[in-house]
Amino acid sequence: MIAALRAHWPEYLIEGALLGFFMISACVFGVLLGHPASPLVRALPGPGLRRLLMGLAMGLTAIALIYSPWGRRSGAHFNPAVTLTFLRLGKIEPPDALFYVLAQFAGGIAGVLAARSLLGGLLADPEVGYVVTVPGPAGPGAAFAAEAGISFLLIAVILAASNDPRLTRLTGLLAGALVAIYIFLESPLSGMSMNPARTLGSAVPGDVYTDIWIYFTAPPLGMLLAAQAYLGLKGARGVHCAKLHHAGGRRCIFRCNFGALASESPRS
Repeated sequence: MIAALRAHWPEYLIEGALLGFFMISACVFGVLLGHPASPLVRALPGPGLRRLLMGLAMGLTAIALIYSPWGRRSGAHFNPAVTLTFLRLGKIEPPDALFYVLAQFAGGIAGVLAARSLLGGLLADPEVGYVVTVPGPAGPGAAFAAEAGISFLLIAVILAASNDPRLTRLTGLLAGALVAIYIFLESPLSGMSMNPARTLGSAVPGDVYTDIWIYFTAPPLGMLLAAQAYLGLKGARGVHCAKLHHAGGRRCIFRCNFGALASESPRS
């Protein structure tokens, strides 16, 4: 445990920072597209269009973080459910998984606190509400099913793309596109989290814990089910690494077999 901390602490800090930046982006765009005093809200009174823009903003944020130098180094999970899924797939050592998860939770809270210091009372406005994720009018049951479903599909796409030599470089783009689509289509059901640390990051500063159990159970359940299905189809050897984007020249702290995948890449 101590040896892992000494050797891999930069990756742990990166994971926390990545989710922190994601949450800052969510808060800033949440104010721009949700606060009644925002010029964008006055110009775009329809919630559907604003939700579409929010989805695009956060999808692009996710893509930028995944392909950033930091994201290429840590693997760009910034989600405890993703990290636990790769632990189940045998790609992460347990101490690394533990420190990744701790860093992600800390980063999520720190990001919203940083956004609060920047945005002040704008973030606390009821129309923004610290961008908390809570069930929509359909209730907790629908929110749980939706969170599990979108989490299942996200990991299914990530595993299919990241382990295919023709698609591996597109994994981050596909993941970001799903984030955008989910915010537009699914957020009325659950607020669109897929991420326990993202939900807690808003819940703590906002002091809103409504049905928080959903966001701690449904995303890991959906992702682990997708991982189990993938193992049934491809086997453990079909998972090459835990990075969403595997760039050469950066160290990899996982149980990595990406070299074998790279050797399968079609030659141009």
